[in-house]
Amino acid sequence: MASQQDIRRRIRSVQNTSKITKAMELVAAAKLRRAQQRIEALRPFADRMEHLTIEAARRAHVHGEPLLQRREVNSVAILLVTGDRGLAGAFNSQIVRRGIQLQREYEAQGHKVTFLSVGRKGGGTLRFRQMPIAREWQGFSDRPRYQDAEAIARHAAEIFAQGEVDLVVMVFNHFINALAQRVDVTELLPIPEDDVAEGETPVERPKVEGDMLFEPDAQYMIGDLLRTGLEISVYRALLESTASEHGARMTAMGSASKNAGEVIDRLTLAMNRARQQEITQAILEVVAGADALE
Repeated sequence: MASQQDIRRRIRSVQNTSKITKAMELVAAAKLRRAQQRIEALRPFADRMEHLTIEAARRAHVHGEPLLQRREVNSVAILLVTGDRGLAGAFNSQIVRRGIQLQREYEAQGHKVTFLSVGRKGGGTLRFRQMPIAREWQGFSDRPRYQDAEAIARHAAEIFAQGEVDLVVMVFNHFINALAQRVDVTELLPIPEDDVAEGETPVERPKVEGDMLFEPDAQYMIGDLLRTGLEISVYRALLESTASEHGARMTAMGSASKNAGEVIDRLTLAMNRARQQEITQAILEVVAGADALE
């Protein structure tokens, strides 16, 4: 059995770790509240924007718009949205796992697959696995800005319009609550014909009645509308991912703090037993010494 000194040292070590995890839990909770407010404010606008974009693209009858071209798929770009930091449970790993699963499925169909990576954790894992990464973005997963979504959407639109890829798919964590996130797979490009992502239940949306008038003309308006809708979709995914990351980290750090308390209780019990054993041993030695003097 370990000595009292060794056990005390272990207890102090676990207590110090518990203080760190508790502080991280409180910080994540504060960040989660702000991130949740941002995504809940954006969702209604993003839903309507996505529906409007798809409905307008259907009715405009525009020919030659690059983002609407559906062609034979030979190459696919998978956009993985992860975080820049760890200690968030399965938040990052489940995104990478789903992305690699998609890669295997597309390659089994004879498609060439490359990755677009958002976040240091996803990019690091892909490089470790020697996966092909065409482009990376890092440093803003904690508080993404609209400019970050613009840069990602612009690059995705460029490689699709230039024919470098025939399909762009985005994988991200959809925020449900602090305890639960859902991995969503969304087809970004070409602009999908419906607004239901993989795993989602179709939602009855209000229909747009009547004809649509485009000023100055449909060709000009649809191009800008599609690019704006693409940016909004990416921005929504970034905010969903941010809220999911803070929720996952808060939950993970809460579990770590609870586990640390249980370890301290077990170590304290072991220390008491060690002290009792030492006292008993000392009493036995005194009794034995007294018997020897008689």
